[in-house]
Formats: sequence, C-alpha cells, structure tokens
Amino acid sequence: MKKVTYPKEVLDKMQSIVDDCMGDAPAYCEAECPMHTDVKGYVNLIAEGKHKEAISVIREKLFLPATLGRICAHPCEDKCKREEVFRQPMAVAALKRFAADNYDDKKDWDLTIEAEKSQKVAVIGAGPAGAQAALDLRRKGYDVTVYEKLPVFGGMMRVGIPEYRLPRDIIDHEYSLLEDIGVKFKMGVEVGKDISFEELKRDYDAIIIAIGAHKGVVIPIPGHDMDGVLNAVEFLRVVSLTRKYDIGKKIAVIGGGNVAIDVARSARRVGVEEVHLICLESKPDMPAHDWEVEEAEEEGIILHDGFGPERIIGTDGKVGGFEIKKCTSIFDGDGNFNPQYDENIKKTLEVDNVVFAIGQAVDSSFVSEDEIETVRGGKFKVDEITLQTKTEEVFVAGDASGRSVIAVGAMAEGRKASLSVDRFLMGEDMYEDREGEGSFETWLKTELDEDEADLPRVKTTQIDPNLRVQSFEEVDLGFTEEEAVKEASRCLKCECKLCMKECEMLVDFCECPKELFESILKTGEVDPLIPYSCNMCSQCTIVCPEEFQIKDRFMDIRKLMVKANEGKSPIKGHGAIEVHQALGFSKLFNTAKPAKKDDTSEDDVKDKGRA
Repeated sequence: MKKVTYPKEVLDKMQSIVDDCMGDAPAYCEAECPMHTDVKGYVNLIAEGKHKEAISVIREKLFLPATLGRICAHPCEDKCKREEVFRQPMAVAALKRFAADNYDDKKDWDLTIEAEKSQKVAVIGAGPAGAQAALDLRRKGYDVTVYEKLPVFGGMMRVGIPEYRLPRDIIDHEYSLLEDIGVKFKMGVEVGKDISFEELKRDYDAIIIAIGAHKGVVIPIPGHDMDGVLNAVEFLRVVSLTRKYDIGKKIAVIGGGNVAIDVARSARRVGVEEVHLICLESKPDMPAHDWEVEEAEEEGIILHDGFGPERIIGTDGKVGGFEIKKCTSIFDGDGNFNPQYDENIKKTLEVDNVVFAIGQAVDSSFVSEDEIETVRGGKFKVDEITLQTKTEEVFVAGDASGRSVIAVGAMAEGRKASLSVDRFLMGEDMYEDREGEGSFETWLKTELDEDEADLPRVKTTQIDPNLRVQSFEEVDLGFTEEEAVKEASRCLKCECKLCMKECEMLVDFCECPKELFESILKTGEVDPLIPYSCNMCSQCTIVCPEEFQIKDRFMDIRKLMVKANEGKSPIKGHGAIEVHQALGFSKLFNTAKPAKKDDTSEDDVKDKGRA
C-alpha cells in the first residue's frame, strides 16, 4: 500500500485531540510537586498493600523519602481534590514516610551511573538543593565534590528544622546514598575562608552554589542591640547541634511562620518555662501550618496573634521586657507590606530574651559583585530558566537563588541546576524543553460524583504534649500499616481515562487517544489494524469531557488507506471479503427477471393492499 497522504482538514482534527486530550495529564498532586513525584501511583500501591512497589515508585524521583515524609511542606496536598471539595486532603507526606520507614531497603538503592566523564563539578552546600544537584550530576558520570561549612549533612534542613520533627539518623542514612554512588564530601570547609572561590573556579569545570540562607534577620526597633536579643537561625543551629542553649526562663519570639514555631517549641525543650509568640497576623492567617500552631499551643506556647513589636525594654543593656502593640492591618491598598497599629492597645511582656524569626538572608560575602551579582538578602542574580550567573560556569540553586522556600522546592532547584550544568559542559542548548520544571498547573479537569463519600483523613499518633516537651524525641509516630492502607484508600485517583474504560480496542493500542494521534501526526503512519479495530460505537465520544469524535477520525484514516490502496482494504484478511463481494454481485450468482406487465391500475393495487 502506498503511504497515506493526510489532507490538512484531517490533520487539524487529529491535532485538536492532541491539543486538548487530558488522558496524559498528571494528577493535581503530581503537577504541584516540584519534583513531580508520582503521588497517585505510590498512594494507590499502598492502598493495595504493595508497599515495596510504593517505595520503589517514590525513589524514582526522591532520594530523601523518609526525610520529606516528615518535613515536606507538601504543596501536593493543597491541590488534592479532597482538599478542594471536602477540606480533608490526602495525608501524602505521612504515607511517603510510612513506605520509607518500613519498606525502604538500602540494598535496593540504585547506584548505577553513566560512563565516567573527565569534567569535575564543585557544589557549595550540602543542603537538599546541593545534595540533589550532586546526585544527579554523579549519575551522569561527573566527578562531583561537595564543600560544606558545617560538620554534618543536611544544611539548613538539619540545623533549621528541630530534631523532634526530623531525627538526625534519618538524614545521615539517606545521605549515605551520595557517598555510596561516589560523591565526594569536604565537610567543615568554608568557601571564602578555608578555600577561596577563585581556587574552585580554577580547579573545577563548573560550580553550583547551594549555600542556603544561614543569616538571621533582626528588625532595628529600639533595644534591638541589647544583650539577650537573638535571631532564629543562630538559635536553631546551636540547638540542632548541641540540644541546648544558654537562654532565660521567659522569652518572646517574633514571627508567624514555621521557623518561629520551631524556635518556640525548641525553646521549651531547652528549659524555657514561658514562651510568648508574637505575630502580626490573626491566628487563621498565620503563615505557619495550622497543625504546627496547634501543636505549639498544646505544648504551652502563649500566642499573641495580631500584635507587632514596639520596643525592647531593659536595664544596663540587658533585655528585661518586650512591649508590643495591636496590629490593625498588614498590607496597604496596593498589597505592599505596610503594617498599621493601634497605638492605644499595647502590652508589656516580662522576658529575658527576644528571638527574631522574621526572615533569613544569604551570606554571599565569599564572592565579589564583579563575579556574581547579588540582589536583596544576599541572594544571587541568576537566569530564571538555567540558574546560570553572569560567570558562565557558575550556577545557583535553592535558597541562594531566592526561588525556593521549602525542601522539596530546593531539591527541584538542584535538579534544574544540574541539568543546566550537564548541558553547559556538553555544549548543548540549556533552554530547550524546560517548560515542565518545578510546579505547574495540570491540564486535567475532573469533577467528583455527587455521591462521593467525604471520608475523614486518618491522623497519625503523637506523643503526649506533657512528655514531648521534655526531650527532642520525635513527636509524630507515623502510621501503622492498617492506618496507612485506610488513608491511602481515600485517594480519588484523579485522571481522565473514561474513554479507555469504555473501549477495549483503545486499551490494546495506547495509553490515551492523545498518544495515538500524536504518533500518527509525527510519523504519518499507523498500523491499519488500529482504525479497522474500531467498531464505530461512539462510546468513547459519549463519555469524553471534550466529546472528541474519535470514530470519525478512524473512519477518515480508513477511507484514506483504501484510496491509497487503489480502492482496496489494506487489511490482508479483507481479501476474502473482496472476493465474496465480487462474486456476490456477479452474473454467476445473480439473475434478473423482469416484472410482468398487466393492466392493473395503481388504484386497484392500493385497493388490494387495503384488503
């Protein structure tokens, strides 16, 4: 058969299916995950009791499943359809932790790498961004060395997130993958002090800066320079490394985010008896996760929501009190941060220390502005797509670029930077096909059935608040298997595969109609068996949200194939049919007998018919 030539109108109709079919659209959770983890996939494997398969799916994208299962801000849950409709999203992070804690076996970890390359890459910082970049580049075969100022793995993830949320042995265990696969580490080495940035540029073919935001910020209110005023970054770092801090019995923490909550709860664990948490926002509007606020209050944290700082009070340069005032609004009419206060409503708190937890900055002092430009907060100026700086062999990822604020987001930045470095070193286009990186809006559109049950979210077990403030032991105990299966079974399996459920023929040939027609448009070819397998029942069209006339497209293809095959079917088995048709209409099998002529009138025939 000659190759089929498709007219433009036929191609356009196929293209409309390719453009608008949702069969390949990722679930809402997967699209929102910066690392595009197959959330629907592993959650449903857990529901089926296939826990080993679940952790295998998770590790296709994440090398820190147990870590992220504990501390991920899980933006995926915000996009969950159960959150949208019932306000009870899937417990995605807890399910990830369940699979990792119970079924992740180091013997199953993937240690394969591509052929060794001659180029060397330096990564500055062993936080999640730097670690992900190092892992990805090592898998590509590069010689990778990570320089870390701290003596421990994890960066800000380790010294910024308290141990009661993230046990340190979990981090060390999961980071061991990097060492096992051949990433080199220079721990306790500070770039700019122990080794110069110029030396790294001289010794390595490319550099990724992933240093995190390790500088605390203090608002210059009256009294901010007194003895006893601290910043959250310093406080959490010392507590993380030593489990102690020389601090008073009564303290005030300024801030409404998760870092402020971490400071307040950590303070209780190092012996502070009275902790006041002051934030501009009302409790429902606090940036911190609502469950973090709830757990803090369970541990005795005193919340002063809707208040801001006035001045720090003290004697002989030592903090003795903190005056706060009522906040009436936070933003102005243009949406700019511009808090307003009621000067008639003030409170004075008797405290020994004031801890600022209102933001962090990057220490970029190890490079000159001539080498790499910086912006507000010490963050480096980078190309938004490639993360490349004006020094072409230098790239930036994570907090240092100002583009990520959560661990999984930093990891996505590390992956993005590693891809750019690989293309840079290979002399390839660094901008090609970068649209799907990081979180994006899926083109999936689904609606719940009216009779869909509002199943309650299964909660994990936690240690009693009176006991948990006495140590840094992990607070959340995670799911049992029964709880995990029950929670995973709530998943709505968001996808658009209605046509595939109705048509066995489509299932035999593709994952979804888009895949099939995309292939035809790309190659101009299709197995004749495919269009001829359609029985023209229209069931796919009836259930399709876009009402694609798929049978009509197959009929178009059939007609064009017959035309290209000189009027004959392209299916070999149809030869017998053609013979049958030829014989069936031949004189050999058909006779013609003329009707008799008589004088019966038309009216007579009608009368006989009535009789």
